[in-house]
Parts: sequence; structure tokens; C-alpha cells
Amino acid sequence: MTRFLIVCGAGGLGCGARYLVSLWAGGRWGGGFPWGTLLVNLIGSFLITLVIELSVRSTGISPHLRLALTTGFLGGFTTYSSFNHESTALLLDGHIGRGLVNIGAMLGGCLVAGLLALALARRLAW
Repeated sequence: MTRFLIVCGAGGLGCGARYLVSLWAGGRWGGGFPWGTLLVNLIGSFLITLVIELSVRSTGISPHLRLALTTGFLGGFTTYSSFNHESTALLLDGHIGRGLVNIGAMLGGCLVAGLLALALARRLAW
């Protein structure tokens, strides 16, 4: 039950953070492109890889903290479903270029973010 509550509490904080980042990104760069979703998924991809790799390579992150940060907070912070909906809507509404840019930026960007975090974690853990 403790692990469940950790995930729920941290997940709620992650959802709130995603909402705030999306509001900020929309206000900063406008609503013609899903900037907020791209930003939270890039940040989340970097951080989840960093946390998992550091927790595997060191004892500085307890299992409960790892669960709270990865499954909880970052699970609530990142969003595949919004990415899917926004990309599909862009494509179906005739914004083919923006839709394809969103798909490419999300997939490529999250991969690069994860690789950078992996390299950083391995450097920090040695």
C-alpha cells in the first residue's frame, strides 16, 4: 500500500507540473504547435533515464525515491496520449508539415534526451 500511495502522490504532482509547463509553453510560443507536450516529454525522457541509470549505478537513490520520481512524478509529467492526439489532430486538420515535425521532434528529441541523460548518468556514477 505504501508504494501505491507514493506513486499516486508523486503522480499528482507530476500531472500538476505538466499542466503548468504546458500553460507556460503555450503562452510563450503560441498554440499553433503542441509545444507544451513536446517540452514535457523531452524533459521527462531525459530525467527518467538519468534517475534510472543513476539508481542502478549507485546507492544514492532509494527504491522508494526511484519509484516516486519515475513511475510517479515523471509518469504523471510525461504524456504519450496527448502527443498521439495532437499529432493525429494536426494531420487530420491538414497541417501535415506541423504534424510530421511534431512526430519527428518528439521521437528524435526524446531519443537524444535519453542518450544524453544516459551519458551524463554514467559519467556521474563513475
